Amino acid sequence: MLKITINAEPYPLPNPISVAELLARLGHDPRKLAVEVNRRVVPRTDHLVTHLQDGDIVEIVTLVGGGAGVDVPGDAPLKVGKFTFSSRLFTGTGKYSSIELMQDCLRASGCAVTTVAVRRERLYDSTGRSLLDALDLSQLTILPNTAGCFSAEDAIRHARLARELLGNLGNPGADWVKLECLADKKTLLPDPIETLRATEQLVSEGFSVLVYTSDDPVLAKRLKAAGAASVMPAGSPIGSGQGVLNPNNIRIILEYLKDGDPDYPVIVDAGVGTASDVSAAMELGCDGVLLNTAIASAREPLRMAWAMRWACDAGRQAYLAGRIPKKLYATASSPLDGMMHSSHSQS
Repeated sequence: MLKITINAEPYPLPNPISVAELLARLGHDPRKLAVEVNRRVVPRTDHLVTHLQDGDIVEIVTLVGGGAGVDVPGDAPLKVGKFTFSSRLFTGTGKYSSIELMQDCLRASGCAVTTVAVRRERLYDSTGRSLLDALDLSQLTILPNTAGCFSAEDAIRHARLARELLGNLGNPGADWVKLECLADKKTLLPDPIETLRATEQLVSEGFSVLVYTSDDPVLAKRLKAAGAASVMPAGSPIGSGQGVLNPNNIRIILEYLKDGDPDYPVIVDAGVGTASDVSAAMELGCDGVLLNTAIASAREPLRMAWAMRWACDAGRQAYLAGRIPKKLYATASSPLDGMMHSSHSQS
């Protein structure tokens, strides 16, 4: 009777056998293994001619970890008021060098919603084309916004005009509005008092109001209580490209607004500069991101549109997956169980 050791476990043999015979006895596929005898690797070509002797120490190793191709895990759609969307990225239509580039970027972004500002001038470009003619209204829901308004009265007027215009077109965007009431032209930060006033009035008129606001958690609560369909805190000032400057406040807003109402949509609006900013917002647990300048003013807008699309999806999946906790010290990603023992003790 021979006694050998396989992977640190004693293994008796009735008579000497080859490595190939041992693997067959164990039911192992030699193509998927590496074998070491007495700390010497035995190539697969030598398995038949390498015979095991009493006291031999055998290590049989394979690879662990890895994975297989699987479908992307599903996700519930984004719901804002009566609207439901598969894409969580909202984009704008401003600042593009041409209508054609805007069209390409909207398609690349995968967005189902795009914002348009209500203006009485510049309804047509230099070639006589209307912006609305360039938007595929069968695929896009228009979100009219009150950009550039500095009082509740002006914002309300713009919202009413947008409802009339989109209602005439039969676009469902007539039923909602992205509300902006700005405090000044330098910072473009929202005026909290005027914003709250306008929200209350527009809600009373039957609008689904998506409210651009600061990252003030208390104001966010007041806006939701006033009936806002979505609160949209700024990551940083409009067009600044600074990303989410105060993630702690966004976390508090999410906690406040989703308490007892986990599906209430919180959408980061303004300040995004690049794809990592979108992912960061989504990983916080935000339900979507609205952006414009980050794509339209990028060196290569079309490439950035694709990046924003992927970043939004990646950030959402990462949030749903749940990140690992941060630790001070290392944790091995490969399992330590099954390791070959060193010939030298370590202290």
